[in-house]
Amino acid sequence: MMRMTVLASGSKGNSTVIASSRTRVLVDAGLSCRELLKRMAVAGEDPARLDAILVTHEHQDHIAGLAVLARRLKIPVFFTEPTHRAWVRMLTPRSTMTYAKWLDHVQREKEARATAIAASTSTAGLATQLAAQSEAIASVSAEAAALNRSDDPNATLELPIDPDEEELCGPEPDSAAAQKAEQKADPTHLPAVEYFHSGTQFSIGDIEITPFTIPHDAADPCGFVFEAEGIRMALATDLGYMPPNVKAALKRIDVLLLESNHDLEMLRDGPYPWSVKQRVLSRVGHLSNHATAEFLQKDYDGGAAWIVLGHLSESNNAPELARLSAEQALGNQPTLLGNRILLAGQAVPLDPITL
Repeated sequence: MMRMTVLASGSKGNSTVIASSRTRVLVDAGLSCRELLKRMAVAGEDPARLDAILVTHEHQDHIAGLAVLARRLKIPVFFTEPTHRAWVRMLTPRSTMTYAKWLDHVQREKEARATAIAASTSTAGLATQLAAQSEAIASVSAEAAALNRSDDPNATLELPIDPDEEELCGPEPDSAAAQKAEQKADPTHLPAVEYFHSGTQFSIGDIEITPFTIPHDAADPCGFVFEAEGIRMALATDLGYMPPNVKAALKRIDVLLLESNHDLEMLRDGPYPWSVKQRVLSRVGHLSNHATAEFLQKDYDGGAAWIVLGHLSESNNAPELARLSAEQALGNQPTLLGNRILLAGQAVPLDPITL
């Protein structure tokens, strides 16, 4: 027996439980600890039975509740080493800023500098303003490099460290005050960290896990194939295109969670800033409905009993468009019509899929 339970999927948070009869793994923790516990309860998953948390990459919509949940449940977290390093850097306490606010901040600075330079009446004054402008540009560039990317312009880009989050998640029955203070002082504290390498199979309990590299703008992003008791499940979201290694990894899969992020026309006409649109459309961005349909029509082997379309944009996609696109792709190959299509959403867990 294997079971996949998608707790949340989208730019505001991602998390999925993969379970066998003996082992339970949480893939990503992109919601608050409190919300993750709530959704597991709704879906019938017991948090106390989780054996580990597995991280695809360090973007906030995949790790927002990671540290607090791992500490709360006292379970290990599995990363690639570059992803762990990036996560540690990102958890340095900083002020919260959204991508949209940052763009507004940059525009305000440009306007202020232009006004100051125009008002300058001397060569010395102009030189001073130009020096200040160069310094400000360097500061903005450094700030931009530190931002945690998201395809949602209103998503928080730098992870705020909330000292009250663990209290919201619930008290730890046996935690000492000194240990709790130490953990708050170090937001990167985890009960245990385990490293894996993309392309190298490893096991958690009786689940064999094969990570594969995906093209996304993160330190070392991965998708996964999970196998136990003769069942194979795969998770592939947050990728800009379908390279050969991903197509090969998604063969002989029984349950496939696959990204179908945006409708191309809705994205191009939608509310995102042009810079965010460019990122989403890039080869390290997100799969469109069209790209996913193209994979299903040309490269998919048809083996899955269930295809779950995930990471749908709330601003630039519609569930009916994603479903129609996939159904049309499969409909062009009559032998694949038996595949059942589900859509994972942002607001509520998907009913568990058990084989």
